[in-house]
Amino acid sequence: MSNWQRESAVSQLCAHLRGELEQGRWVGQMPGVIKLADELGVARNTMEAALHELERQGILVPQGHGKGRLINLKEAHKSSGIRVALMVGESAERGLDYMIELRRELEQSGHSAFFVSERMNELGMDVRRIAKVVEKTGADAWVLLAAGREVLEWFVAQGIPAFAFFGRGEGLPIASVSPDKRTIYAAATWELMNMGHRRIVLMARARRRLPEPGGTERAFLKALAAGGITTTSYNLPHWEESADGFNSRLKELFRVTPPTALILDEAPFFFAALRFCALRGLRVPGDVSLICTDADPGFDFCQPPVSHIRWDSKPLLKRIVRWAGNVNHGRKDLEQTMTPAEFIPGGTIGPVR
Repeated sequence: MSNWQRESAVSQLCAHLRGELEQGRWVGQMPGVIKLADELGVARNTMEAALHELERQGILVPQGHGKGRLINLKEAHKSSGIRVALMVGESAERGLDYMIELRRELEQSGHSAFFVSERMNELGMDVRRIAKVVEKTGADAWVLLAAGREVLEWFVAQGIPAFAFFGRGEGLPIASVSPDKRTIYAAATWELMNMGHRRIVLMARARRRLPEPGGTERAFLKALAAGGITTTSYNLPHWEESADGFNSRLKELFRVTPPTALILDEAPFFFAALRFCALRGLRVPGDVSLICTDADPGFDFCQPPVSHIRWDSKPLLKRIVRWAGNVNHGRKDLEQTMTPAEFIPGGTIGPVR
């Protein structure tokens, strides 16, 4: 994963304000600096700088000293681009380096890109609730980060231009892009089996397991079966997607037939599993091997190096920007693209004792 430089506080605040304006939070005239700064919990000079940037973009029109700024959002949209709503699964995903860079690249291409305040996971991936968000937002196109299958099916059925950034878009008439992890999941699983591991568990998020396992999860199960391991729900367990649910499932797994290897879907769950092992005196990789399915900046400070799957975000972002351009010009684009990924063995995996 590329480590993009994060935006300044002013740039992030400007993007937030523009997104709120897109959704109609303020109309007519913008509240004053003091009121906005207090409401959003930011410094007044930071707020003033963000408002000046919105003036530069033509979204706000100054009326002179001591007077409020007029909202000119309609005029700001008279560009050659479209309004692209970025909808993530949870709040922390807005701060991902590649999501920040995606918004920047879309805007540099002439589009208006903004983060939707609601998150899909917090809406329970409920299409009825998401439909209400779509209706009130009024974007021209949507980029959905790691959306569930039913959500993507809904967008397809509505005919709304949408792009599946990761997620469960395989087999649907929807544009998508993701790193090709299927062969990498299989390679990592074979690496573990060659080290003598037989009790291998993949802790995947619900949106990857339901209503049925996704392509990467099927590749994992297929590799186990090819290695002579009879697969059950033990290898791809169900768990409530919360801190309590995650740790409760780990406790249950280690109570009777403890796994000798865990594959963790995304870095937060890797660190949570690492903490779980430390509290129980389990050595990594002496007692249990750990693999993360993504890279994370925190891995650079880990010793031994973390075993993980790595991919470059640049081709993925270029693909989304190209799709937005096609939507803008009325060209049909349902291409589903896979980009290369690689398995980094690292030092958190080892032979079974």
